[in-house]
Amino acid sequence: MPADTHTLLIYVHEDRLGDALLKLPAMAALRTAFPGYRITWRAGCGPSVFNTTLAPLAGGLVDSVQEAPPLGCAWREWLRRPAGPGHDIIIDTQTVVRSTLLLRRLPHRLFVSPALGFRLSRRRPPQRRLAGNLSQRLLQLFALAAGRSALAPGELPPPPPRFRDAAAKLLPAGPAYIGLAPGAGGRDKCWPLQDYLNLGREQLRRGRVPVFLLGPEERDWVAEVRAAVPGALLPEMDAAPGKEGPLLTLALAGRLRLAVANDAGTGHLLAAAGTPLLSLFGRTSEEKFIETGGRRRVLRARDFGGEGVDAIPYSAVAAVVEEMLQRPEAA
Repeated sequence: MPADTHTLLIYVHEDRLGDALLKLPAMAALRTAFPGYRITWRAGCGPSVFNTTLAPLAGGLVDSVQEAPPLGCAWREWLRRPAGPGHDIIIDTQTVVRSTLLLRRLPHRLFVSPALGFRLSRRRPPQRRLAGNLSQRLLQLFALAAGRSALAPGELPPPPPRFRDAAAKLLPAGPAYIGLAPGAGGRDKCWPLQDYLNLGREQLRRGRVPVFLLGPEERDWVAEVRAAVPGALLPEMDAAPGKEGPLLTLALAGRLRLAVANDAGTGHLLAAAGTPLLSLFGRTSEEKFIETGGRRRVLRARDFGGEGVDAIPYSAVAAVVEEMLQRPEAA
């Protein structure tokens, strides 16, 4: 590394797929805000999908992703010198005081952290706190470190060509594709499959092509979907080996007119891709994940007097889908 290269360290505890997808637009903004810096993304206490599943995307946004040795995970780390070199700027994205104190032991010129209401940070926002969803919170931290009042989310780098080519073959240009993502990590987050099937049949009646986005955990739904919605496409089930997974989903997202999804990883992928999206929430909160308005809408169970996502009536979802399809961004 040239002697005059500036370095920037971003510290997170870990990067799991759902949250990592929401970090990508902020990471893209970071790259733009710090041109010429060597950016290290440091997962101090767990694995990072930016080293595995999402490595092709992270590679265009940061210079390296590090996971080991542990950093900021246990007080016994005080017994040894901090591992790693110093940095011009360190941005701590979390609020566990132990981790922040250990991280501050690394040599640095500027340290930014929200821990203890920014009391350990060189720079502080006027309100001494962060607001908004996960992506917005990162953008606020990165703007503070850059000395700016705000940063706009950046554009995600495209998936590798093999995934884009696969998506183009699976969803050829021409039809109006409507994405339906009925799965989730927990079935209690899932709007009823029967309602998704009804929505798929409605799209067929209206001359559109329903595209069911199913992951490995939803393979037991494949036969039911194919039987209930003849004419629907299941591209992730039809993808060639080696061309499946989140990067294919991201490539498929760019070919959809609109999508409906539960609070789950697929929904986060669609949101990160900028697909016009209707997200369905039950007991979980939407505030951490998705900005409402614009290209994204949210329906919540509590708006219909319930707690579980099944409290959201089919008629409400169908109506919002039609409303969103009339907007210019869904054309």
